[in-house]
Amino acid sequence: MSSLHADEAYLGHYQFTHDPFAARVPGFKFFPAQRKPVLGQLHHLARYSQLMLVVSGPHGSGKTLLRQALVASTNKQAVQSLVVSARNSVEAGGLLRQIAQGLSVAQADVRSILAQVAQLALTGQEVYLLVDDAEELDDASLDNLLALAEGNVEARTHVFLFGEDSLLARLDALAEGEERFHVIELQPYSQEETREYLAQRLEGAGRGIELLSDEQVEEIHLQSGGWPGSINQVARDLMVEAMLAERGASRKSATGFSLPKKHLLALAVVGVGVIAAWMMQGRNDGNADTAPAAAQVPLGQAPAGQAGSQDDSGAPAVEFAGSSQPLPLPLVGEAQPVIREPLAQAAGQGEPEDAPAPDATANVPPTVTTVAPPQGATASPAPAPVEPIASSQPLPMPTQPVAAVPVAPVAPAKPAAPAPAAASSPAPKPAPKPAPAPSQAAAKPAEKPATAPVAATAGGSAGSGWYRSQTGNHFALQVLGTSSENSAKAFVQQNGGQYHYFKKQYQGKALYVVTYGSFPSRTAAQAAIKSLPAKVQAGKPWPKTFASIQQEMAR
Repeated sequence: MSSLHADEAYLGHYQFTHDPFAARVPGFKFFPAQRKPVLGQLHHLARYSQLMLVVSGPHGSGKTLLRQALVASTNKQAVQSLVVSARNSVEAGGLLRQIAQGLSVAQADVRSILAQVAQLALTGQEVYLLVDDAEELDDASLDNLLALAEGNVEARTHVFLFGEDSLLARLDALAEGEERFHVIELQPYSQEETREYLAQRLEGAGRGIELLSDEQVEEIHLQSGGWPGSINQVARDLMVEAMLAERGASRKSATGFSLPKKHLLALAVVGVGVIAAWMMQGRNDGNADTAPAAAQVPLGQAPAGQAGSQDDSGAPAVEFAGSSQPLPLPLVGEAQPVIREPLAQAAGQGEPEDAPAPDATANVPPTVTTVAPPQGATASPAPAPVEPIASSQPLPMPTQPVAAVPVAPVAPAKPAAPAPAAASSPAPKPAPKPAPAPSQAAAKPAEKPATAPVAATAGGSAGSGWYRSQTGNHFALQVLGTSSENSAKAFVQQNGGQYHYFKKQYQGKALYVVTYGSFPSRTAAQAAIKSLPAKVQAGKPWPKTFASIQQEMAR
C-alpha cells in the first residue's frame, strides 16, 4: 500500500517541516501515563531481579520506542548498553558474534562473554543487552540469552527482549516450568492518549492538533486500535485524503460552473446537428417555392381562376404550373387512382387509437393523386366521365407531399362493372385497438423494478457481501492494493479461499484491496502473518478492522 500513497506534496499543503507520522522521527519521545511506569519498572527489575525481562506487544505497539527510551535514560557511566537486532542474526552463532563484537571479545561463546562482563563489573560498569525483534530468534539463540541472563558467581548480563506475543510460548517451552524470565505486556493507548500522541507528533513537525477535528481523532483511534504504529499509518492516510478532497473542492470553486469534456463534446455535436437541420429546412423551403403550385386537387373543385377548364373530351383537367396547356385528367381506363388515406395508414400515420371511429359512409371524398399521360399520347375514349362528388367543404391540402407511386395500367372495365364507384369510395379504416385491460395495464409497470436489484448487484465489487457480513471489531490482514481488478482477482484465485478483495475509491480512482482471513483480535491477526507465504510477508501485511473496511467501501 505504501506505493499507492500520495507523494510528499502534503508536506507543503500542511506546511510540515517533516513527515510527522514517519516510522523514525529524530528526537521524538512520547510516554503516556501508562508507559512511564513500564520504563521505571524495567530499570527497577534490571537492578534487583535475576530474570530475563521480556517486553511483548503486537507490531506497531511501541516496543522500539520504549527500547530507545530505556537506553537514553540509563547512566552512561555506570551502564554499557549493547543493542542487537534479531533480524540480522537469525541463527545462534550470528547472535553471539554480534554480542562478542560489541564487547570486544575474541571468542563468541557464553563463557567468554560472561568473563568480559565480569571484567567490566570490576570497573563499576554493568552490561545491558537489548534485543529488538526477538521473535525472529531461533530456540538456540533464546537458550544462550537465558544463560547470559542467569550469569555465574562472578557476573551476569541484564538481558531485555522486545518481541511480539508469539515469543512467549517458545520461552515457556525452553524454561520447562522454571521462573527464568519476566514478561511486561504493553497496552494500547486510550483515546485521550491517542490525542496526546498525535499532538506531539504534529507539534514536532511545526503544526498542532488543530489540524484534526474531534471526529477525525476518534476515527483514527478506532481504526488503529490505539497502537502507535497503526495510529501513524491511519493518521497519514486520513490527512492525505482530506488534502485531496480540499484541493478538489477548491479547484471546482475556482473554475465555477463547468461540464466534463464528454458533455461539452455531446453539446457540440447536438449544435452541429441543429445547424445542419436548419440549413436543410431552408433549402427545402426554397425548392418548395419553385415546385408546381397545384399538383393535387380534389375532384370537382378547381382552384380559383381555373374553374370550368376542361379538355375537348369533356373530362375534367388539372393545370400544372409551367404548362401552357391544361392536361386531361386520366380516368379509370388509363390510370389506377391511388387513395392517400390507406397509404397514410400503411405508413403508421393513421388516427390515434382513442379517436372516434369514422362513419361507414364518409361525406368528404378522398383526395386522388393522378399520373398524367406523357405528352403527345392520345387519350383513349373513356366509357363514361366520372362525375365529381359535391363537397360542402374543401379538403385541406396535405402538409407533407406524398410521393407519386407508379401504378401499372389496368385493363378497361366493362360498362356494367361497379369498379369506378368502388375505387372512388374510401377504404374502411381499421378498427381501433381495444384499450388494455386494467390487470394488463397494471402488470406492465411492475416488470421494470424486477431488474433494478440485478443492476445494483452487478455494480458492486466481488467481495462486498462477504465484508459486510463480518463483525466490525474483527480484523483482517491487508496484503495487497492494486488498481486492476483482474490482478486482485488473480491473486485471490492463486492463493486460496482465505483471501478476499474489496473495492474502494482512492484519489478519484478505483482501488482493489486484497485481505486475508477474519480474526477475532489484532493479536490473532498478527500471529497469522508468520503462516503466510514469504512473498506475501514481503508486502508487510498489517491488520485492520472490518469496520474500517466497511467505511472505505461505503465512502
